Formats: sequence, structure tokens, C-alpha cells
Amino acid sequence: MKSATVRALLVRGMLAGVLAGLLSFGLAYLIGEPQVDAAIAVEEAGAAHHGHGGGGGEPEEELVSRAVQSTAGLSTAVLVYGTALGGITALALCFALGRVGAFGTRATAAFVAAGGFLAVAFVPFLKYPANPPAVGDPETLNQRTAMFFLMIVLSVLLLIGAVLVGKKLAPRWGNWNATIAAGAAFAVAVGIALAFLPAGDAIPEHFPADVLWQFRLASIGVQALLWAALGLILGELSQRVLEPKPAQASRQSAEPAASVPAS
Repeated sequence: MKSATVRALLVRGMLAGVLAGLLSFGLAYLIGEPQVDAAIAVEEAGAAHHGHGGGGGEPEEELVSRAVQSTAGLSTAVLVYGTALGGITALALCFALGRVGAFGTRATAAFVAAGGFLAVAFVPFLKYPANPPAVGDPETLNQRTAMFFLMIVLSVLLLIGAVLVGKKLAPRWGNWNATIAAGAAFAVAVGIALAFLPAGDAIPEHFPADVLWQFRLASIGVQALLWAALGLILGELSQRVLEPKPAQASRQSAEPAASVPAS
């Protein structure tokens, strides 16, 4: 693939990431932030209970207000994340085109986005699901972050390996059987990784289960929307670069011929 085409797809991938990030921000604000507020209320109630009558001191003043965190802070984080993710996904699309089967541009973009959601969001979520405030020991934050990113790296590598295995088996087993075998191998490998990696922090005994469940559901829902929108938008934008409409292509090819004077 030519470098100019790669650059064009990279720019469109980042644009797709921005648009997908805007959609994800809307969903995160609507269904995620209320659960964060509920978790903060639980944390404050617990702190007030433990400090009652004990001279717990004045509460710490927030450096950034909750209103700013839930609007400007959240939108900035989601848009930066979406832009970076869009660029990486566009590069993955450049590599995957023509290598994962006889798929068109849109289908390949959807395939790459689905694989990204599986490897980057869903599988790590199974081992280290998102936790709201008041859940998790601050002293183990660095360890938990490192293990989460290790789970992402392992999942991505295992998915790439499963795709390569499927391609290797396809000529002898057929596409359907090779896909089933590769998927089973991926599931077994992920299961082993989930079993042997250390667990996350224990949930506090009195933390409301409904708040925790709704927060985690909102978290994975935002990720699903982000990846789905990214795959659809990137597929549409990329197809306009790689598969121009016949009328546009014929018009572009006719313009040089029309400029040649008749002899």
C-alpha cells in the first residue's frame, strides 16, 4: 500500500476516532456519571461514619470540581483516547486489508474493530473489570494498572495468533472449520491467562452491588459503542479512499483525455 494512501487512512482513522469519541462521551455522561456520583456518595457516607465523633478533621478540598471532571475532563479524556485509538485502528486496517479473507473495505474495518473490542476491552474486562471510586486500594493502583495493560497485550497477541492459525488451517480444513478451531484455541488460551494472572482488589463488603454492577455495565457499554462507531465510520471513510465510486473514477479518467487537443 502506498504511503500516501496510508497517510490518508490514518487521518480518516483519527477523524473516525473523534466522532466515535463524541458518541461515547454522550453515553458515558448519561449512564456512567450517575454511577460515579452514586459511588462517591457511598464513599463519603462511609468516611463520615468512620469519622463521626472521632475528630476526623476537615474534608480535603477538591483541586478540580466534580462538575469539571464530569464534563470537560471526561470529554477531553474520551476524545484523546478515541483519536489515538482511531489512528491505531486505521493502521491495523492497512495491514489487514486483503489478508483476512475476501472482504471489502467496510467489512474489513468492521472485522478489525470487532477484534479490537474483543482484545482491548472485553477480555481484559473479564479479569479486571472497571471499578468506581471507593473500590480498590490506592496503594495497589500501579500494580493493578500494570496487570491490566499486561492483560491487554496478552489478549492482542493471542488474537493475532488465532488469526494466523486460522489462515494456516483454512486451505486444508476450510474457512468455517479453521475459524472454529482458531476461535477455540483463542478461548482456551485466554482462559489459561485469566486463571493464572493475579486477581484484582477485593470489593468492599458493604459496597452496594447494584451500583457496582451498573457502573461496570456502563463502562463496557461505552467501550462497545466506541468500537462499533469506530468500525462503521472508519469503514465508510476508508471506502471513499480505496474504492471510489465508478462515476467519480470515470470522470477523473475522462478529464485528462478531454484536455488533449484533437489533431
